[in-house]
Amino acid sequence: MYQHTLFGAYINAIILLLLQRVLLLVASDVDALCACKILQALFQCDHVQYTLVPVAGWQELETAFLEHKDQIKLLVKQDDDLDVPAYDDIFRDEEDEEEDSEDESDGSEPSEKRRRFEEEVIERTMKRRQRREWEARRCSAMVMFDLAWIMSKDLNDMLWWAIVGLTDQWVQDKITQMKYVTDIGILQRHVSRHNHRNEDEENSLSIDCMRIAFEYDLRLALYQHWSLYESLCNTSYTSASLKLWSVQGQKRLQEFLADMGLPLKQVKQKFNSMDVSLKENLREMIEESANKFGMKDLRVQTFSIHFGFKNKFSASDIVYATTSLMENIEKEDSETTNFIKALDSLSRGNLDKLHQGLDLAKKQLRAIQQTVASCICTNLVISQGPFLYCSLMEGTPDVKLFSKPVSLCLLSKYLLKSFVCSTKNKRCKLLPLVMAAPMDVEQGTVIMVGIPPEVESSDKKNFFGRAFEKAAESTNSRTLHNHFEMSIIELKTEDRSKFLDALISLLS
Repeated sequence: MYQHTLFGAYINAIILLLLQRVLLLVASDVDALCACKILQALFQCDHVQYTLVPVAGWQELETAFLEHKDQIKLLVKQDDDLDVPAYDDIFRDEEDEEEDSEDESDGSEPSEKRRRFEEEVIERTMKRRQRREWEARRCSAMVMFDLAWIMSKDLNDMLWWAIVGLTDQWVQDKITQMKYVTDIGILQRHVSRHNHRNEDEENSLSIDCMRIAFEYDLRLALYQHWSLYESLCNTSYTSASLKLWSVQGQKRLQEFLADMGLPLKQVKQKFNSMDVSLKENLREMIEESANKFGMKDLRVQTFSIHFGFKNKFSASDIVYATTSLMENIEKEDSETTNFIKALDSLSRGNLDKLHQGLDLAKKQLRAIQQTVASCICTNLVISQGPFLYCSLMEGTPDVKLFSKPVSLCLLSKYLLKSFVCSTKNKRCKLLPLVMAAPMDVEQGTVIMVGIPPEVESSDKKNFFGRAFEKAAESTNSRTLHNHFEMSIIELKTEDRSKFLDALISLLS
C-alpha cells in the first residue's frame, strides 16, 4: 500500500489522504484540482474507495474535518497506525507556535531542562523553516506526481495534470520565472520518458491517443482557440506592453500587425481558419516584430497535449478553462457543482466541458481587460502612501465576476502590470496594490486582495495576509479570513475606511 506520508499542507491547497474511505480536498485553484486528479488516479490503481468532499475555505474545512473525524485513520507505513490529531494541532498558525515557544522559555527552569528545551525549540524552528522552503518550491500537483513516480504508478495523464498544476502557478504569478523554467526542465525529462515510445498502446496513433510535447510557444492567451487579434487585445502581457487602453496604444497595435505583414482580415478570424501559409511561420514572424516593439518575453517554454488527430491544447489553455469553470457565474450552480465540472474537464473524455470552459475563459479575459482599461482611463488607481489602492463600485460591468477570489486576483495582477506600464511616477512603479470589489450587497461586504509589487524577485512572498489581520485587530473591523490565500479577506463595507487607515499606518 502507501509507504509515504500523504499529508500535505499548502497555502494554495491542502490535501489529506484519509485511508478509511474518506478524502478531503481543499480546492482553491487549478493546481489543487490537478493534485486531486492524480490522487484519484492512484486510488483507482489500488481499487481504493473514497468520498470526495470539496471545501472552499477554512470554515468548511474544519466542519468537514470534524464531521468525518470518527471515520479517519492516518497511515504512515503499512503497519503503523496513528491516532488522528486534533484540528487545531494540524492547522495551527506558525506564528502561534513561535509565541508559545517564547512564553515557555520565559519560565525559570533548571539549566539541563532549559538546555533540552532550547534544543527542541531550535529543532522545531529548523523543521518549520525546511517545511516552508519545501512548500515554496513545489506545487501540489507536482508533489502528487512525484509520489506516483516513486510508487511506479505514474501515467501520462498524471504527468499532464502535474504540468497543468505548474502552469497554473505561473499564470497566477505565484512563482518566479526562474522557478517555472527549472520545474519545466524537471517535467520535460518525464515527458521524454513517457512520450517517446510510439509502440506503446497509450501513445499509439489512434483516435484515443494522448501525446504530450514540449515546445516554445507564444505568450498569448487561448490564441489557438480564438482569433489572433482578440488574443493580442486580451492577453495581459501584450495589452500592458502596447497600452491598448489608449488611442496611441491602438495605433501601436496596428503598426505591430503591419510590421508582421499580417492582413487584418486574417488576424480577426478564428485561428483555425487562417491561411495555412501564414500559420506555418507565424511564431517566428510575431517574435521578430515583438522584439522591435519591446515585447522580448513573448516566447515561453510550455507543453501541449494532443488528443487524437484534431484536438490540441496548451497547458495554459487548460488553466484558463478550468479556472473559469470553477468560478462560473452564468449559472446559479453551487460551488460544489462548479468544482465537479472543473474536475471533470481535466479528463480527456470530457472535451465538451473543456470547450465550455474555453468559451467562459474568453469572456473572463475580455471582462478583465475592459475593467483594467476602465480603471486606468478613469484614474481609479490611487496612491495611498505605502501601497496603491483601487475599488470597484457596485454597478461596474462584470463586478459579480470579481467577487470570486481567483478572478479578482487575476484582475488585480493585470491591473498592476498595466498601471506600472502607464505611470511615469517611478515610486508608484515599486508599490504593491490593494484592490476591493463588492462581495455581497445584501450583507454589505466587500472582498479585498493584496498584490506584491510588480518586480521580479527571488521569491513571490505576499506580506498582506498578516498586515490585514493586524489592521483588523487594531480597529475591531468585522473581517472574515476564510480564504486559503491569506492575502484575501472579506470585510464589512462600513468598516473599510478605518481598516484602510490602519493598513496605511501599519505599512508606512
